[in-house]
Amino acid sequence: MKIQLVDGKHRSHLLPLTYTRPVAELRCGILTISEKYTKRGHEIGYGTQAYLNAKYLSIEAEVLVSGSVCPTDTFLEAVAGLSSGQALIQGDELLAFKGEKWEDEPSEIIPFSGALNLITRPWDIWSKNASEMNIDFDLLTKDRFSAPIDATNTVIGERIFLEEGAKATASILNATSGPIYLAKNAEIMEGSIVRGGLALGESSALKMGAKVYGATTFGPHCKVGGEVNNSVIIGYSNKGHDGFLGNSALGEWCNLGADTNNSNLKNNYDEVKAWSYVDGRFAKTGQQFCGLIMGDHSKSGINTMFNTGTVVGVSANVYGAGFPRNFIPSFSWGGPQGTMEYRIDKALDTADRMMKRRGLEVNEIEKAILEQVFALSAEYRR
Repeated sequence: MKIQLVDGKHRSHLLPLTYTRPVAELRCGILTISEKYTKRGHEIGYGTQAYLNAKYLSIEAEVLVSGSVCPTDTFLEAVAGLSSGQALIQGDELLAFKGEKWEDEPSEIIPFSGALNLITRPWDIWSKNASEMNIDFDLLTKDRFSAPIDATNTVIGERIFLEEGAKATASILNATSGPIYLAKNAEIMEGSIVRGGLALGESSALKMGAKVYGATTFGPHCKVGGEVNNSVIIGYSNKGHDGFLGNSALGEWCNLGADTNNSNLKNNYDEVKAWSYVDGRFAKTGQQFCGLIMGDHSKSGINTMFNTGTVVGVSANVYGAGFPRNFIPSFSWGGPQGTMEYRIDKALDTADRMMKRRGLEVNEIEKAILEQVFALSAEYRR
């Protein structure tokens, strides 16, 4: 099928991660939401914000689908069965619509009762990661054989798969509580302790002595050390040193300085509140465990301490002794003692230098996106 993945009503709730990408480009499990469709043989386009259209193209689609939906085979069968004007609904969620515009009124409502994971809030990314990782693992490894696992490892369990060029050396790999998947040229260095689920993206690395348990996902081109629990890094970001990251979601081109730590549980075990871009205030998350949510291109200095439920926007630079605010707007520079605006020219220069380390650059499309995010987020810096 030709499917247009539409941002829908949840896009603003998923900021700051969706400032720089459509909802369907979020990662949960091994794959991004869009990859869950393409790996099943479907052609996809994006119904997203106008300023993202140059990078994320739309198509002439047969059907519109919510970008929040992590698909299953049963769901896709139901989508394929829609006739013109029909909409697929679960509860109050519009899942799919065979029509011209997402906002149009359907001629008929078709209920869908099958199990389905939807990414509607940032914490869905890690709380549904284990379920999606198992689904993605089965999809990616069906009728295939893993590359050999080096004999220097201690291997517990069977759901371990290494793609071509992936390697693990002198580490403990325990897949009894979730699968372990290493993409092409991924590496687990000596002395690492992994309790699945773990997804390690293409050319990503767990550094020596890393402790990871899950379910945890690192997208492509990440370097990760220290202790990580039930977190997702979309890709191209580094947490290269000791420090704890738990129940968190990070975008691309982030860097956590040495001994950066985040709290994921309040001392009184109460429900965590986090900044809501929709409400314009801190709001209840419904979560007892909620760590760090960080947009693309943001950085932390050494020994940075993030409190429970901290939200950091796009291209923020956080440093200094003590806990910074629980909400750090995009393009902010500073820490507990206060912040100032991070000039857009300086931010673009830093982004370009980091991307060139991976053979990429801030081209005109990337520049236009970041400039638009700078303008959209200005109200939060005042």
